[in-house]
Amino acid sequence: MNKIVLLISLIVSVTINAQIPANYYNTANGLSGYTLKSQLRTIISNGHINHGYNNLYNGYITTDTDNYYENDGTVLDIYSENPNGTDPYNYTHNNNKCGSYSNEGDCYNREHLMPQSWFNSAQPMKSDIHHVVPSDGKVNGQRGNYPLADVSSASWTSQNGSKRGACADAGYGGTVFEPIDEFKGDVARIYFYMATRYENEIGSWQGANASSNAVLDGSSDHVFENWYFDVLYQWHIQDPVSQREIDRNNAAYDYQGNANPFISHPEWVNAIWNPIPDTEVPSTPTNLNYANLADVSVDLMWTASTDNTGVAGYEIYKDGSLIGSSPTNSFSVANLAANTSYSFYVKAYDASQNFSGISNTINVTTLNAFIFLVDDNFDNCGTTSAFVPFSEASTNNWTCSNQYGENNSACIQMNGYQDDVASKDWLITDNAINFSQYSNEKLSVYLIHKYGSMSLDLLYSTNYDGVGNPVNYTWTAMPNITIDTHDGSSTEVIQVISNADISSLTQDAYVAFRYYVNAAGPTRWTVDSFKISAQNTANISDMAFRSSISLYPNPMNDELTIKSDSTIDYISIYNLLGELILDKNKTNTLDVSELNSGVYLIKIVNQFNQIAFKKIIKE
Repeated sequence: MNKIVLLISLIVSVTINAQIPANYYNTANGLSGYTLKSQLRTIISNGHINHGYNNLYNGYITTDTDNYYENDGTVLDIYSENPNGTDPYNYTHNNNKCGSYSNEGDCYNREHLMPQSWFNSAQPMKSDIHHVVPSDGKVNGQRGNYPLADVSSASWTSQNGSKRGACADAGYGGTVFEPIDEFKGDVARIYFYMATRYENEIGSWQGANASSNAVLDGSSDHVFENWYFDVLYQWHIQDPVSQREIDRNNAAYDYQGNANPFISHPEWVNAIWNPIPDTEVPSTPTNLNYANLADVSVDLMWTASTDNTGVAGYEIYKDGSLIGSSPTNSFSVANLAANTSYSFYVKAYDASQNFSGISNTINVTTLNAFIFLVDDNFDNCGTTSAFVPFSEASTNNWTCSNQYGENNSACIQMNGYQDDVASKDWLITDNAINFSQYSNEKLSVYLIHKYGSMSLDLLYSTNYDGVGNPVNYTWTAMPNITIDTHDGSSTEVIQVISNADISSLTQDAYVAFRYYVNAAGPTRWTVDSFKISAQNTANISDMAFRSSISLYPNPMNDELTIKSDSTIDYISIYNLLGELILDKNKTNTLDVSELNSGVYLIKIVNQFNQIAFKKIIKE
């Protein structure tokens, strides 16, 4: 990786491969207990260069850049990073530095994970990049110099879930600040680093204020109060070293010439503070299985391991590479690719970093991604809409509008302005929808109703042929959807149906809006933003055939050409009343010169008896 080396007051940019030397810890080999800790202090103190407090912002370019979550090159701030989604705000390096602030996202500054009030802002602690990290100014101010520990009841919570409140850990009853789980192990190993690097100084920090007195025991060897060591140790175990920590440690070594030994050797925490060796490995996890398979995620679960001192957690491997850890016998894998095969296995570990054998390996293929089976905003509803109007008995019809829809966009409307006109009008999808090939179907639609109290029905039919009079077929109300009726007033009412679950539909079906009204009291209905999304669970050859069809020119004049990836067996053209107008076998061109101007449906059948309906327009 390329790193930027900052030499005290001069900023000199060179390209190197940052790496802690292989023999860096050689003199610590074979040691344990506080003897190991003291030797590590010697190792990580030698070569430590203090570049000063102001230079930290430049150091953060290599130590704290987000190349792991959004991977967008912004400042990686543990108090604003959202590991499972979009960050609430971002900072670019050396821009928006605090300064004053009122809210989160105003500016970022430098957070001393061990508050500088504990050591009277003395150097080199004040400028040690291992524990001084970039932080949103507002969150840093809320943290203050409170101990970092677990919160039972939050009095303030940041936008990424970091929180301040009453301590949940036995042994302390004051206010503490809790980072999110993603970074608790990082914080713990930084505290172990500080206890080691400043072994000769830290014993005097206990009396600095109430916060340091609560955390530190006044010694130079054990350093921490027992309750607080238990917190750090638990965080260290439950959030093992990540690739981000390894990279940050290498960059910090490159920047200031020393490293955090507990990132390179996390087992040394146990070797120093609990030096009785534990060499027994946990039992191997068994019965690895999965559930809740989706397009980009899957949940893993397995039978728990046992160990003489207790299982600390499990490492999870995807295609042979470590992807995370879990303190329990389950793990949710995210950020997978759709329609892709993966192999998984897990290993158990204990506090002494003894690892079990690998579990059984399972192979999982993710589902295809969510797609839209129907996605119609009616911007071109006169030509390319997914719906076709049908008048069962009416002199009116569904009418396209270039306004009045969602955000005053285009839409399609049904009459609400002629009190003396009866209406039996349908708006039907131009093709049957492949519910049989998909799962997790969701329906969304934007509706507006005004005047009258006439209902609008949303129905589906599994036996409609796509061309006949819909009244002659069986129609059923769409599941889990209720369309409101108007109260008869002139008040315009908006109803938005979002992601209604229609997954109980398992057969291919047409979907239709049906509007029936007698001569009096019509309601004006507006339909917009109609969507049906789904996950593919089977072969999509029918969908592929339909997608491969192109018709040109459309609108047409005297001739229509049909192009498809498969051989066309026959073609039929119907008017909107379902009457057959033209029928041709095994052709890709049609003479349509005799057709009257208007809208028609064309039925295309290939050699595999796959069927597609399309709308065509004769000028």
